[in-house]
Amino acid sequence: MSGGGAARGRRIVLWRHGQTAWNVERRFQGSTDIELTGTGVAQARRAARLLASMRPDAIVASDLSRARATAAELTAVTGVAASHHAELRETYAGVWQGLTHDEIIERFGEQYRAWKRGEAVRRGGGELETEVADRAAPVVLSHAEKLPDGGTLVVVSHGGTIRTTIGRLLGLESSSWESLGGLSNCCWSVLGEGARGWRLMEHNAGTLPEPVLGDDD
Repeated sequence: MSGGGAARGRRIVLWRHGQTAWNVERRFQGSTDIELTGTGVAQARRAARLLASMRPDAIVASDLSRARATAAELTAVTGVAASHHAELRETYAGVWQGLTHDEIIERFGEQYRAWKRGEAVRRGGGELETEVADRAAPVVLSHAEKLPDGGTLVVVSHGGTIRTTIGRLLGLESSSWESLGGLSNCCWSVLGEGARGWRLMEHNAGTLPEPVLGDDD
């Protein structure tokens, strides 16, 4: 999927929320509403100062508190109000939610390994990754399509949702989405609009994108 129409040089920044206590404990959050730690707030504040220099035209965020609080830091320095969408929540993972990584391996090892192999798995009886993309990607695209030429949209969401959304917007097969890798807390990925659709310009970045200088610009 792409933004449609002629290339307009728009940009989508997909920004993961700051640290939570469950992140530190390696506990699977999914759609559970967990707040930022003090460290998470500081991460969001620092990242917001960097992202503000990209002059976002619009900010959209998951309605879970960790994403709302992260987005609020960018609003504070840009004055751009964020809109919140349940469709941008993290993957619902059923009985996996609240379990540590080790507990998931112990109790659901084969299901976990199948997921890592790229198979369609309802982790913990929850959502498929494609279902997450089905709900999240249209929200991102609908807001991107409203941007002016050269405009920037910041999407504040969650690691799994961001990865599946990137995979969908790039037109990748869902079995290969895992190859994109995860995002650290308060890091971001950048999609740029080119002549043939969206391109991945930065992934799991914590500093501002640098221009591509060379034959592949």
